[in-house]
Amino acid sequence: MNSTSINGVLNLYKPKGITSQTAVRVAKRICGVEKAGHCGTLDPQATGVLPIMLGEAVKISEYLVEHDKHYRAVLILGKETDTEDITGNVLHEHNGALPSFEEVVNAVASFVGEYMQVPPMYSALKVDGIKLVNLARDGVNVEREPRKVTVYEASVTENDSGEFLLDVRCSRGTYIRTLCADIGKKLGCGACMGELERASVGRFDINASVTLEQLREMERSDIASLVTPIDAAIDFFPAFRINDFSARLIRNGCAVDIRKLRIRPQCEELFRLYDSGGFFAIAIAEKRGEITSVRQKRLFFINTAST
Repeated sequence: MNSTSINGVLNLYKPKGITSQTAVRVAKRICGVEKAGHCGTLDPQATGVLPIMLGEAVKISEYLVEHDKHYRAVLILGKETDTEDITGNVLHEHNGALPSFEEVVNAVASFVGEYMQVPPMYSALKVDGIKLVNLARDGVNVEREPRKVTVYEASVTENDSGEFLLDVRCSRGTYIRTLCADIGKKLGCGACMGELERASVGRFDINASVTLEQLREMERSDIASLVTPIDAAIDFFPAFRINDFSARLIRNGCAVDIRKLRIRPQCEELFRLYDSGGFFAIAIAEKRGEITSVRQKRLFFINTAST
């Protein structure tokens, strides 16, 4: 890789009206990298944090996708749609009185904790290799198994326009549109989701995000300074430094006896490895009989003089 390679995670603010993949393609072109990806789809009409992995950072997507997320959404009572959001076809409208604010607060609070959520048909989940959303557009409805999700925090406020604003911190795989629909079912009036904004994904917060328009106006060096280095993006893994000779062995795919490394990671848990040149691998310690050895799980080719 050349000295101007960008390797790390870009905290991008996705605008309304484009897909997550389109946002990745545009960011990839602006940043001038060969590889890029994201770690969690946002619907085209949703806005907010979309972490973009650039260069060698695409290798950490499986670890970042597990991050908890923070969303802000408009909860629309009295209307059910086929997509569970305001863009869908209306299936039912409630004709009676809508619940009071206090009833809405209590209903929202009842979803805090673990609950079994049925994924929506209008989602990127796949059945037999086909996205559910594509089946839904063809008028096909398939049975979906409920999945356990966790809502860590959920609150609701009412603005001056009488809209209910939902604030949710949740686990990976939680569909906010479905949560809105489930709240409506609990209240007996039906509900769907209006606007949706993702406020954070793990350490990546909306207040520190950058827009595509801002990226277009930046020099390459300025973009590189905004990117979170790979090892910082996975700082939830412990870090260990080893000698350069052992690092060469691990780079070459060898399993090295942990006694020669003088480090003490937990067996079967991932950790970051550094040598004199800096971060170079995610590794794991594995016990085989009486011997515990360290081997690489992911190797990174990073010019440490750059991001």
